[in-house]
Amino acid sequence: MNCNQCPVSCGADREKSNGACGVKGIKIAKYYLHPFEEPPISFNKGSGCIFFCGCSLKCAFCQNYDLSRNLRGKEITERELAGVFKELEDMGAENINLVNPTHYLRHIRGAIEIYRPKIPIVYNTHGYETEEALRLADEFVDVWLTDLKFIDNALSKRYTARADYADYALPAVKFMAQKPLKMREDGKMLSGCIVRHLILPLAAYDSVNIVKFVASLPKTVYFSLMSQYTPFGDISGFKELNRRITKREYEKVLAAVEEYGFKNVFLQDFESASQDYIPNWDF
Repeated sequence: MNCNQCPVSCGADREKSNGACGVKGIKIAKYYLHPFEEPPISFNKGSGCIFFCGCSLKCAFCQNYDLSRNLRGKEITERELAGVFKELEDMGAENINLVNPTHYLRHIRGAIEIYRPKIPIVYNTHGYETEEALRLADEFVDVWLTDLKFIDNALSKRYTARADYADYALPAVKFMAQKPLKMREDGKMLSGCIVRHLILPLAAYDSVNIVKFVASLPKTVYFSLMSQYTPFGDISGFKELNRRITKREYEKVLAAVEEYGFKNVFLQDFESASQDYIPNWDF
């Protein structure tokens, strides 16, 4: 079947050859109980993260570069993926966290038909999505955990393979923001939407615009502002990316968050920039 699961719609037969995402079939790099997601997601025992390989967005600064460029990983079947769901559930995972699932939507749906987890399912995406794909995913997704990387398409053109990132991401985030919020009394998220944003060097102006956009979404949406940018990936041609963000850049964006009066918000400490957030890949 020709692949049209992401906005690139490359048409590759991914049973036989790689798509624009760089992979065919299903390939994962790691699954485990991850303690470093937002508190309502990792919660007590950790989020059951499954890290999928390949990516059509191809951010130069990708923190999971080895995965997104398909440099490592293990090919599995839909039945084996269903087994991973069950194994994570048996390990005590708070949820099943599908990390970078966009180009595997068809395979994930097939695995869920084999075994539907009894815990919430988190769709952990870069935000470069079509509404058609999101409607299909919404049949099984409980929590949307989405990046919103750029509004300024000049930035996405410079740092990714997709200059039209915001053209798709903004409508996609609006769609995901409609998910009803359900929080357990002890603070675990059972349903809802979290919008993440990573501040980049020299891009605080765009981060401020993203804060403004998120402020226009339903008040049930949580906003996660991340200061953890660490030089990584293939950034040799981007001098500005070879440093962490400055205190001034961070405070400029933080001031916007305070101006718009966010209540449902997660704020990383300025000192959070570290490679400690990057897992060691198993396969």
